[in-house]
Amino acid sequence: MIKYDRLWVTMQQKGITQYDLYTHHNINRSLLDRLRNNKNVEINTIDRLCNILQCRVEEIMEHVPDDNRF
Repeated sequence: MIKYDRLWVTMQQKGITQYDLYTHHNINRSLLDRLRNNKNVEINTIDRLCNILQCRVEEIMEHVPDDNRF
């Protein structure tokens, strides 16, 4: 599973709010909801967030192994 908990920490450290993302950077509110709920987002969205926050991918998301291993 991909989790986006690190995104909110990075945003706080950079002083960027969700309001900033949807008003100044045209990030859709429904996309923010998808991130909050750890749902799928496109890789270009991750790239865009990295550019906005001037950070690495690891500062936005992390992989957490599923309990169901194949």
